[in-house]
Amino acid sequence: MNVSKHFLVKPGSKVRLAEIDPDFTGSDESKKSAPEKIEKNNLRIRQLQELLYAEHRRGLLICLQAIDTGGKDGTIRNVFGAMNPQGCRVSSFKPPVGPEIDHDFLWRAHRDVPGKGEVVIFNRSHYEDVLVARIQKLVPESVWRKRYNEINFFEKFLSDNGTHILKFFLHISKDEQLSRFKSRLDDPAKRWKVSAADYADRERWDDYQNAFDDMLSKCSSDDAPWFVIPANHKWYRDLVVSQITLDYMEGLGMTYPAPAVDFDEFLKKYHAAEEKA
Repeated sequence: MNVSKHFLVKPGSKVRLAEIDPDFTGSDESKKSAPEKIEKNNLRIRQLQELLYAEHRRGLLICLQAIDTGGKDGTIRNVFGAMNPQGCRVSSFKPPVGPEIDHDFLWRAHRDVPGKGEVVIFNRSHYEDVLVARIQKLVPESVWRKRYNEINFFEKFLSDNGTHILKFFLHISKDEQLSRFKSRLDDPAKRWKVSAADYADRERWDDYQNAFDDMLSKCSSDDAPWFVIPANHKWYRDLVVSQITLDYMEGLGMTYPAPAVDFDEFLKKYHAAEEKA
């Protein structure tokens, strides 16, 4: 199965998450075999990231969106944690504060996009402004409805200027979310991650699903595609995200730059200096 094509949101298509099975794992994969495949993918991703860093011609932006407990942190740790921190960083998007409020809603996203040779992972992203802002009525509908087009123009601008974009929506079920909340509460090291707001948002599950549907339908493009990843099974989530990322980076056709010095000329000068010594 070509996972990139299978989970791609085709530009112009209508997405209904209710029709996509978050338990899907395909017929060719298993929890037992996945770790070895993920490790192999991650090793190659790291090599390609170092090539991107050396080439220094383009950047790669990876956006992760999901409902609470959807697995953004786990994906970063298990897949993108393989990258060299020298050329990779993570930006998290929480409620805007200070100058973020004083600027347009895309300002903080633009501030954190990757430079040439860099990979940046957005943990949540500029899409919060058509999700949380919409559900919690932080702005009028007349404002957030315009943002889909504004986001599309923004991402096209980034693409035209050398930033490649991959966007992953980690799709889990309502029952799986409840199970993960319980798991966090049962683990003293993870209780801090649960807040009253999480449960309040859970009561708006259907509203969020509708907002996700619109986000995916209106903002998947050839320049910045969305992929809907079945994420109830963490091992399958990590396998698919790593495979799509690997396939995409392989397709960039990156090459190492030419040496900055003429090595033969360098050797001649070195040997000449040795003879004089």
